[in-house]
Amino acid sequence: MKNFVFISPNFPTNYWKFCAELSNNGLRVLGIGDCPYDNLAQDLRDSIHEYYKVSSLERYEEVFKAVAFFTYKYGKIDWLESNNEYWLERDAQLRTEFNITSGFKSHQIDYIKRKSAMKAYYAKAGIPTARYHLVKGYEDAAEFAHMVGYPVVVKPDNGVGASQTYRLRNDDELHFFIDHMDENVYIMEEFVNGYVRTYDAIINSRGEPIFESGNVTPKSIMEVVNDQAESIYYIVSDLPDKVRDAGLRTVKAFGVRSRFVHLEYFVLNDDQEGLGKAGDIIGLEVNMRPAGGYTPDMYNFAYETDVYKIWADMIAFDKNTLPVDRPRRNCAFMGRRDGKAYKLDHDAIMERYGIGMKMWGRIPDALAGAMANQMYICNFDTEEEVYRFFQELME
Repeated sequence: MKNFVFISPNFPTNYWKFCAELSNNGLRVLGIGDCPYDNLAQDLRDSIHEYYKVSSLERYEEVFKAVAFFTYKYGKIDWLESNNEYWLERDAQLRTEFNITSGFKSHQIDYIKRKSAMKAYYAKAGIPTARYHLVKGYEDAAEFAHMVGYPVVVKPDNGVGASQTYRLRNDDELHFFIDHMDENVYIMEEFVNGYVRTYDAIINSRGEPIFESGNVTPKSIMEVVNDQAESIYYIVSDLPDKVRDAGLRTVKAFGVRSRFVHLEYFVLNDDQEGLGKAGDIIGLEVNMRPAGGYTPDMYNFAYETDVYKIWADMIAFDKNTLPVDRPRRNCAFMGRRDGKAYKLDHDAIMERYGIGMKMWGRIPDALAGAMANQMYICNFDTEEEVYRFFQELME
């Protein structure tokens, strides 16, 4: 029996489904987390063979001891994953220490976590990216900003989500940013006038997709976080050929094997000198894990499938055992903020959209910065219907 160590299987809350499908496929699932066992959801407890509680997942020595204990008790660990951006470096370190050959090791983590290091691999894939500069102080940052022109975007070179991401419009805002900059290494990029599309896939051991999807984000996560705006995006019923092509070239360039990936691109709204023509694909960043929040469930709603099982099938059998010819629809996510007086209340939303509504409810506080407070997830046949849904729920 193969041993699979799942780091933080209780968060996000839907990740118990990964554990359940691994267990269904005959793997021994061993969980490590900082949540007391009695507080774990019953579904999760039913899905894991044993659970090791640490006082904090931030304490590497405790997590190391947990993996060592499982190794002593059950033998060599075959897989170790969290499927979580925050723990990717920790996962790689543990794989390196315990010689777990599935997944990225410590020497590979730089180019999948540091935004500046990703650019060389996008170039290898033949995909352009925004010009960039690693900020040292005001003078060098101002020189770069004047060269590419304001606005510019600054964010941690090694960061998660849109935290500490800012658009700077002039020298005064740059001065303010430099004066209040923390110890992070920040990357500054020229502003790209585009919207975000993604290539999301489950990749087998040969670098081939066994599941493909993608989403469109009309409003940048930077705006959602910094402006406390509504969060909107949607899974597309049909993945455009140019996005699939960019995704497959990126997978090859980064040497992706046996992973769930969430690869982000800009699509240019207009011609932009040095980058391309309107409609061209520009590399943004790679995420070597599933898209966040409730997106895995949205794939299932959109395509009448089960990505938790497809991923577990990739781990156990290196293939998808589910039928692939299923109906495909657009699945929209709408996150609304507390404290705003919206035109449509919950009852009105359900009366108008209830027939296609797949999920609704409160968003955990830990995710609210990027996803807002109250969510509605709904299926639609057309993108026109998706945008009407967004507009009416934002009014």
